[in-house]
Amino acid sequence: MNRKQKVKTAIQIIAFIGIFLMLLIPVSYMLRTNGEVKDRFSGFYAEKNNTLDIVMIGSSPVFPYYVAPKLWGETGIAMYPLASNMQRPAAMKYLVEEAEKSQSPELYIFEMRMYTIADADLRSNMAYTRGVTDNMTYSMQRAKTVKALVPKDEVESMLPYYVDIMKYHTNWKMLALPSEWGNMFYHKKSPYKGYTFRDEVGPQPMPDCVDVEGVQPIPEEQEAYLRDLLTMLDDMEQDALFIVSPYGLSAEEQQMFRYMEEIVKSYGYPFLNMNEHYEDIGIAFEEDYADYGSHTNAVGAEKCTDFLEQYLLEHYSFTDKRGNAVYASWDQSYEDWKTEMETAGETIRERILNEDYAEIGEEE
Repeated sequence: MNRKQKVKTAIQIIAFIGIFLMLLIPVSYMLRTNGEVKDRFSGFYAEKNNTLDIVMIGSSPVFPYYVAPKLWGETGIAMYPLASNMQRPAAMKYLVEEAEKSQSPELYIFEMRMYTIADADLRSNMAYTRGVTDNMTYSMQRAKTVKALVPKDEVESMLPYYVDIMKYHTNWKMLALPSEWGNMFYHKKSPYKGYTFRDEVGPQPMPDCVDVEGVQPIPEEQEAYLRDLLTMLDDMEQDALFIVSPYGLSAEEQQMFRYMEEIVKSYGYPFLNMNEHYEDIGIAFEEDYADYGSHTNAVGAEKCTDFLEQYLLEHYSFTDKRGNAVYASWDQSYEDWKTEMETAGETIRERILNEDYAEIGEEE
């Protein structure tokens, strides 16, 4: 084979590999199991570059508690959640780096509930890790995240984490779903900007341990992850707010939150434990939760969003971007949320009246 033929063959091989990857990556995105987390991440990537004021990162207390369309409609602040179920705190640093690829938010908000749980307990179910890695677009940053979150000695092979189509290759039914074709490039708008409606009711008594004295250390590895995150934010000169959403916490957890607060404030960042503001929020544990004190329903979400909104307006100076054509989809989300909220509110009231309570769930 002469030199000219070798060059031609090389070009053909490179072209074949390129075409193969061009087809493989969209198919991989589509075959990933559908659901709220996938749609939330895809919706994040669909937002125009450098248009988000706030990115909120954390576990499942994020997306049913804080109504991004409501915050937008009342303040002109664009906030979007990068949240997944039982999200490991170890992922927060890498999600900030992922967000920075397309956005330059004035503020990051971190929900801190998961820092009370040992990382080994979270790693025992790798779905909590895949909730992050399998919903990121393919990139060097995703590979870096996989390497950091997946312990080599705890999995049979790393390859299915780097190339997740190996896990989802049997999900061919996804290709028949019109909704999944919107995920071909992982840029599908989220109608409610990552927010999830909950219209169930699961009552429980209000916790009486908020005033417990003392502090209790959080798991050692979680403290290391927290300090690493704080150092990175400090190096970035990035504003951040650390919050704990109101829920049916224990005395031990409240002591851990006090411990976290000391660490966070020592780095110069604010810490807002909403469990110390039940009266200000107006939260009613008998009515405003979907699953017995773990996650709010739509009515509870309104109250938590109102409280956070006031805090943001009092402590930060965001530009009101309402009226800007770039944010037309946000205006539509607000209108759609108001319509859906009327229905959800009516459903919740009926369930309270009929004592039609939800089954207990397991997500955090």
